[in-house]
Amino acid sequence: TTVATNAVLTGRGARVGLVTTKGYRQVLQVARSFCPGGLGGWVSYVKKPLLAPLELTIEADERIDAGGSIIRELDEAALRRDLQRLRARGEVESLTICFINAYINDENERRAEAVAGEVFTDIPISISSKVVPEMQEYERTETTVVNAYVRPEVSKYITNLQVALAEQMGSDVVLSILRSDGGLASGRASAQSPVNMLMSGPAGGVTGALYFCSRAGYDNILTFDMGGTSTDVALIQNGKARVRRETIVGDVRVRAPSVDVRTVGAGGGSIAFVPELTRALRVGPQSAGAVPGPAAYMKGGEEPTVCDANVVLGYLPADVQLGGAMAIDKTAAEAAVQKLADAMDIGLMEAAEGIIKIVNESMFGALRLVSVEQGYDPRDFSLVGFGGAGPLHANALGILTGSWPVIIPPGPGVLCAYGDATTQVQDEAARTYITMAEETGTENLLQDLEALRRRASESLTADGVAPQDLETVYQADLRYTGQAYQITLDFTAEELADGGILGLTRRFDAEHKHLFTFDLGEDHEIVMIRAIVRVKPMALAELETSSAQTRLEDCRLHDSRYYYESEWHDSVIYARERLHEGLVVPGPAIICEMDSTTLILPGYRAGVDALGNLVINPE
Repeated sequence: TTVATNAVLTGRGARVGLVTTKGYRQVLQVARSFCPGGLGGWVSYVKKPLLAPLELTIEADERIDAGGSIIRELDEAALRRDLQRLRARGEVESLTICFINAYINDENERRAEAVAGEVFTDIPISISSKVVPEMQEYERTETTVVNAYVRPEVSKYITNLQVALAEQMGSDVVLSILRSDGGLASGRASAQSPVNMLMSGPAGGVTGALYFCSRAGYDNILTFDMGGTSTDVALIQNGKARVRRETIVGDVRVRAPSVDVRTVGAGGGSIAFVPELTRALRVGPQSAGAVPGPAAYMKGGEEPTVCDANVVLGYLPADVQLGGAMAIDKTAAEAAVQKLADAMDIGLMEAAEGIIKIVNESMFGALRLVSVEQGYDPRDFSLVGFGGAGPLHANALGILTGSWPVIIPPGPGVLCAYGDATTQVQDEAARTYITMAEETGTENLLQDLEALRRRASESLTADGVAPQDLETVYQADLRYTGQAYQITLDFTAEELADGGILGLTRRFDAEHKHLFTFDLGEDHEIVMIRAIVRVKPMALAELETSSAQTRLEDCRLHDSRYYYESEWHDSVIYARERLHEGLVVPGPAIICEMDSTTLILPGYRAGVDALGNLVINPE
């Protein structure tokens, strides 16, 4: 699912041609006239090349007014001539069509698509009214251009994958691909709208954590996914991940739904260093990556990393092979960290513990972004740690956040795969509404939502899903008149029918007060409405844990010790695959498994629940 993301980050997407309404050729260049970096940011800001360059942008003579009426018909003859000249350049690999106000009336865009299809017979064509039929011209154009930018590469990848699956597993195999909002899309839908996959990687871990925790009775959780280079954090409330209506990849911001994940440059491979100017220890965001990797991996790495600090402190035992086969070199890790210690004139263990404390504070700061700064108290949530390095730091982050219990799900290093397997195939349809809520009838809104439901269901039924296997949830974006910020509310048709428009506005007022400490109670405006249609979930095989006859002593691998809070602690290393429900592992302890290692600190204990989760609490 990172094919689309990498194409944007590396700038290796297709050469995109763009067709705009006459007079709007510079829409991507003008953008929002915003320069990042504060008041003086414009001085040093260097704008990256446009994904659809001006030399490949042409204008179509047409116009639709703000109400959706056609005030100038599309000049098809002129458009055909311009498209033929554009094709003659031999540079366009994917084409985008985005007309002013096409989100209200797509007639001119569809006619232009038909003309373009006659000229460009061998490249994909994306039109804004299909990709993102929402207001705001720049965001709609940018999103559609990004879709066209990654579409050829993603389509080729998916086609090859489907062919290989059919050859090896049979033609009845159905391919589904994770979306940025945590849902699944069919291979066909993903190939047509790859813009919805840009941040699908982090979404998989969140949905996996949600699956295990909700089944264990934890509906309010904070998640942190710590890998080799970065850590992704998210908040789940009442069993639902927070979803934002935009996706950000590098400098590209598109109007596509994604799980609200915040990322910080703190991972197991993050490099620790001491700047000569300040002589203060820093960690990240630079990473040693997989190659050469941490010094302890013996692949040529020499810089001290978070992983090396874990090895030096004994949190990552050198006498237990990673992944069951990969050995680590404690001597190399100590040599790397010793360079930092010498630079600061402190001891080896003090330097290693300093690295861990700094990276933990960095991740704590990211967790505050999705909790405290959104009006939530992290003490009201449980904390879920996963990723290859997450369980090593989970107990310490539980102490910093006050979020208990700390939960380590089964297979934390591959939890994203669980997320892919446990989420639902879905599609959505949206419509710009711009209507005062107080002047909208409940029945009219229900009829408009039903039309969106039918539209969203079309792609799923085209993929062979029976109508009775679909379920629908609706959303409305509300704001107070004059605001530029909307709040998205989820509801079902039954909830809307029972509570009416008044129920929606009251929920909006409550959420607005929660976020901003005040509400107005009147002048509500419904900006967008959408229908999200999902395939009903299927039952999955339950995870089998070890036999209940196993004693804790039988799970013991051997004795060890680690360094914590400036002193050594005797600890025991346990094999997680031998643990079962009812067993309690007292700290200090280390629990090893194929894909990750969990650290239990002194004064804490880890129980095992029926799903195989490790549940860490203070003693």
